[in-house]
Amino acid sequence: MEEKYVREITAKSEDFSQWYVDVIVKGELADYSPVRGCMVIRPYGYALWENMQKLLDRRFKETGHKNAYFPVFIPESLLRKEAEHVEGFAPEVAWVTHGGQEELSERLAVRPTSETIICSMYSKWIKSWRDLPVLINQWCNVVRWEKSTKPFLRTAEFLWQEGHTAHRTEEEAEEETLRMLEVYRDFVETELALPVIKGRKSENEKFAGALRTYTIEAMMSDGKALQAGTSHNLGQHFSKVFDIKFLDQDGKLKYVWQTSWGVSTRLIGAVIMTHGDNRGLRLPPRVAPIQVIIVPIFGQQREEILAKSKAVYQLLKENFRVEIDDRDEYTPGWKFNEWEMKGVPVRLEIGPRDLAQNQMLLVRRDTGEKIQVKESDLENYLNKLLEDIQTNMFKQAKKFMNDNTNTATNFEELKELLINKRGFVKAMWCGDSECEKKVKEETTATLRCIPFEQEEISDRCAICGKEAKKMVYFAKSY
Repeated sequence: MEEKYVREITAKSEDFSQWYVDVIVKGELADYSPVRGCMVIRPYGYALWENMQKLLDRRFKETGHKNAYFPVFIPESLLRKEAEHVEGFAPEVAWVTHGGQEELSERLAVRPTSETIICSMYSKWIKSWRDLPVLINQWCNVVRWEKSTKPFLRTAEFLWQEGHTAHRTEEEAEEETLRMLEVYRDFVETELALPVIKGRKSENEKFAGALRTYTIEAMMSDGKALQAGTSHNLGQHFSKVFDIKFLDQDGKLKYVWQTSWGVSTRLIGAVIMTHGDNRGLRLPPRVAPIQVIIVPIFGQQREEILAKSKAVYQLLKENFRVEIDDRDEYTPGWKFNEWEMKGVPVRLEIGPRDLAQNQMLLVRRDTGEKIQVKESDLENYLNKLLEDIQTNMFKQAKKFMNDNTNTATNFEELKELLINKRGFVKAMWCGDSECEKKVKEETTATLRCIPFEQEEISDRCAICGKEAKKMVYFAKSY
């Protein structure tokens, strides 16, 4: 029975896409809904998102941001105000045309992102340099009518946060853009154990309406890139369109400088695809909904073992996210498989022998290692063990990224690597978008970012042979 249960997950090497969906559905993170392209996030998946939200929200507040909420509906006239922006989102916008039986005099867009509605409010609220900076974040849902969808990665509706700030000067806006990118990097690497590359997007790949877009790029375990978070310096594009002016200290009327930045439930997809294995999920302890699952192995001493399990639960619940699986209708082996599939970092087993010797058996999800621990040492040991699991998961993912990052010095080499090998390819680039387009046309890979940490591989562009300006990363992506 247990063997069959694990086999229900398609092997990663056999069909990565099906493996991903199996892990989500069977691990009870989410399920398909009756609405095309939309998913239902189940309690286990939502608890994971809440833990992520909590850790991010704390960081936002520590950097001076406050949460607010803006309408989900955006009048068409507002959305159309910024041409570049609306062009970027037009194909994905869902429109409301009727209220009840009545046709609306103006169509309403269901929020694809909130720049336009927020800017319309900022033009009311900002009048003087004393009103700046405005540092606002909102947690909400957005709708983008995607043609092909995949749970957490690309759905018609998803959850996210979007920060929107306004500043006196370009320098302050740039500082904020980079500060929030670093907040994202720290969160993703520290809490989700996902190594990322920090850098700037090319002009072709930047956000519609932005001056500059910065990104953190992660590598999934099939070698594809995933944009894990972006931070945009919007310049004065939106402030000029929406007339967001302030009276500066020198008595002159000026336009504000703005930023926007966001991450979404896509990060759950990144955690699954980076850390998951053939047995299912592997969740980093810092965000796992359950950090420790207690599985009593009853034998002949059901009452004593259950009492001991409950006592251990009481001991641990103050400092750990812990649960007991005392269901009688399933065998211990079945439970082991289920909790492994759900990615719980530590399984704690208590059987008759453990009871007699005042000890517990701990099993690590990341390595499968089994450790006997005295009851008196349990709390201290678990603290260290969970940190060690977190660190090890990051190291494993970092090693995978390094092992699957290659270097190309000419176009043939670049093409060969992008078509036949998985992972990232580093190459020199002249800065011409035509070279970037050529790579995309011939390999389907895109320029993921111009990393802050530059290397000089050669002095020539790998695509056209002209003088190179920057080293960049190319990869196929989600």
